[in-house]
Amino acid sequence: MNNLKALKIWNKAIDLAVDLYKATSTYPSDERFELTSQYRRAAVSNPSNIAEGAGRNLPKEFNNFLGIAN
Repeated sequence: MNNLKALKIWNKAIDLAVDLYKATSTYPSDERFELTSQYRRAAVSNPSNIAEGAGRNLPKEFNNFLGIAN
């Protein structure tokens, strides 16, 4: 339905995820598998939901996934 790479919100979500990955790479090794992992999964969740919604055929479904990403 939507051109994913043209969506500003998706690009901003990707940039945020990349920044978060960079920031968490400096965390202590004892936090590497718990807090870091949770932050990274949360950061990837938003652009993933936007991408899934962009692939749907109906605007209502796309809006639903934007709501999930919020």
